[in-house]
Amino acid sequence: MTVKEYNQCVDEHADGVYRFVLKNIRDEDKARDIIQDSFEKMWNKAADISRTKAKSYLFTTAYHTMIDTIRKDKKQTELTDDAFNQHSVNNKYSDLKEVLNEAVSQLPQIQRHVIMLRDYEGYSYQEVGEITGLNESQVKVYIYRARVFLKNYIGSMDVVM
Repeated sequence: MTVKEYNQCVDEHADGVYRFVLKNIRDEDKARDIIQDSFEKMWNKAADISRTKAKSYLFTTAYHTMIDTIRKDKKQTELTDDAFNQHSVNNKYSDLKEVLNEAVSQLPQIQRHVIMLRDYEGYSYQEVGEITGLNESQVKVYIYRARVFLKNYIGSMDVVM
């Protein structure tokens, strides 16, 4: 990959990979750090990466960097009022996007990641599997379970509206 191709890749995919990471970790500063680390890793391997594989490499690198950050942060968490209140359900939402974001945040980590890659970013099951290191059938199972949870969590559309 040339410098020009690398810069084009940054221009084309920076927003998408940032949205993916931010949606999963919900911390703008950490998301920026993860994206910066991912692009640095991609720059270091630019000679070995073809232009056609750049997006996949970038998302895979960002995913693994994000997982490493999450694991590191799990060891350093403390219980705050926000964390305590996060687990309570408030059914008085008026915005469907808020309801969906709250429901997605309740998913187990792996289910949240695969549902975000599949439904928000539009990757195929095979691509999600390559990014997460799961096989295609595992991806399908996690997505199915996540969708069932979301359906049960959100419930009837009449209740939401």
